[in-house]
Amino acid sequence: MSSPSATVGHFPVRVFGGPTALFEYGGLRFLTDPTFDEPGDYPVPNGPLLTKTRPPAGDPADLGAVDVVLLSHDEHSDNLDRSGRALLADVPLTLTTPSGAQRLGGNATGLADWESVTLDRTAGGTVTVTGVPALHGPGRREDVEKFSGQVVGFVLTGEGLPTVYVSGDNASLDLVKEIADRFGPIDTALLFAGAPRFPALFDGAPVVLDSAQAVEATRLLDARRVVPVHYDSWAHFTEGHDELAEAFASAALNDRLDWGRRG
Repeated sequence: MSSPSATVGHFPVRVFGGPTALFEYGGLRFLTDPTFDEPGDYPVPNGPLLTKTRPPAGDPADLGAVDVVLLSHDEHSDNLDRSGRALLADVPLTLTTPSGAQRLGGNATGLADWESVTLDRTAGGTVTVTGVPALHGPGRREDVEKFSGQVVGFVLTGEGLPTVYVSGDNASLDLVKEIADRFGPIDTALLFAGAPRFPALFDGAPVVLDSAQAVEATRLLDARRVVPVHYDSWAHFTEGHDELAEAFASAALNDRLDWGRRG
């Protein structure tokens, strides 16, 4: 694995808790999986009750203008809650799964695996956003998706810009390897982690990366910088900041971690 560099185009990432982060890339402002509701219980249709344990580190009024929402999936309230749904109407473009775009309507566009859209930059040039595969649980896609639904990740590229990977709720290192083969090395990876588990689902195995898998994903991607998200604020996340920090330190990769600007 190559050594990290401060000159690969790092840009600030503002994290709000859970899977929600805001960053500017190529002059466009991107927001991941918007969740701004207060702590409480949030049911999932035909699924488990999700309990939010911490308030967000900010609210939609703090965001300013957002050009694009990168939404890994719309079916779970720990990825898109009521406040998040409300703000979608004010964002010019939401990129998500094909099935999610049908449910959301409006400005939502679905990206199939490896499908791309090109966005104009205000200063000239373009940003390409490619939908990349993600699997919200262990096992085969046909077995996982009937319980967890369809999920998408994203890779952002552009001339003179760093390569950015937003994993979404992915639990498959095999898919990470496919993405690395096509786009690696990755300059900045926003890795969804937290090892969320449900005892009655997949024998309690994590449905998103655990901390050790986040380390392995970093190696596979040859990621210069990793911004962890989706590891706090919900009761079903079983590994948090300390477990992630320990796993990266044990792998001598703690210099790759960037916890983002909180709130």
